[in-house]
Amino acid sequence: MTATIPAVNRQVLLRRRPDRLLDETDIELVESPMPEIDEGQALAQVLALGMDAATRAWMQESDGYLPAVELGEVVRGAGVARVVASSDPEWPEGTIVGCLSGWQEWMVVEPGVFPTSWPPDTDPLGQLAVFGSPGAVAYFGLTDVADVREGDDVVVSAAAGSTGVLVGQIAKILGARAIGIVGSDEKCAWLVDEMGFDEAINRRTADLNAELKRCCPHGVDVYFDNVGGEILDTVLRRLAIGGRIALCGAIASYLDEHRPPGPANYQNLIGRRGRMQGFLMMDYIDRMHEVAEVLQAWIADGRLRYHCDVRRGLESCPAALNALFTGDNMGKSVVTLVDGLDAGT
Repeated sequence: MTATIPAVNRQVLLRRRPDRLLDETDIELVESPMPEIDEGQALAQVLALGMDAATRAWMQESDGYLPAVELGEVVRGAGVARVVASSDPEWPEGTIVGCLSGWQEWMVVEPGVFPTSWPPDTDPLGQLAVFGSPGAVAYFGLTDVADVREGDDVVVSAAAGSTGVLVGQIAKILGARAIGIVGSDEKCAWLVDEMGFDEAINRRTADLNAELKRCCPHGVDVYFDNVGGEILDTVLRRLAIGGRIALCGAIASYLDEHRPPGPANYQNLIGRRGRMQGFLMMDYIDRMHEVAEVLQAWIADGRLRYHCDVRRGLESCPAALNALFTGDNMGKSVVTLVDGLDAGT
């Protein structure tokens, strides 16, 4: 069905650099003129926004692998959109686009937003939860970076988040054991009972070192790190001979004003001949459709599941983003901008 194009585009602008959690006074919801498209561009309606820790990092003044968002600019973030008008045959009307849409209801599709195209019948929330960044980093982090092998003990932090829950399931599919680190007993039960993890550890109540020793008596073969900080240091203490660490994120320190201290146990990488490597989803942007075929097959045969923690409307963006840091989400935190999108599992 063709969308009715409104006269204005609702957008969320960054007005102030946040101090720790995002406050509603740090941003402003505005109505802007609808964008016009030039040759080689397309106009798309944003269907849903995916919340990622990187969005919070981009609000800070220092640049990372992408420049910081400037004050007065649309908040940068991942989204999925549907093309409604196009001057480029590469983006025909109806195409679903995964991209850096920003926090807005309408957008221009062009190379600078790193778009990937999908058929019109693509599930928008599935694209955000699996076929976008979470699935790519989970799959390539395990296979290309950590070289996961059958029989490995794989530990993943923030295991109930969008990437972590896929990491554990993919590890199981590839013949490894999956141990998740989370922040509540509810999440532990969810991972084991519904998502098929072998073990789950509540980092808030358990002795993490002792639990890792129990779960991985021969050491941690693979650690997929989403948080950094003390958890990374503890895993380094329990690293197996030849252990591999894939550094995906460091959410434990994203809200800190100062750099975190270096891990005290890093020397174990020497004695245990371990390897620790960072990586980004953008390293694999040209292979998104390749991994999508693999993940789709696993979803079809029931071995891979996903879940979205859904909020509605641009006004919900601060709460949805903050949930990543407070632990209030299970699965992918998303904000839907149109009606009728299913949360999926």
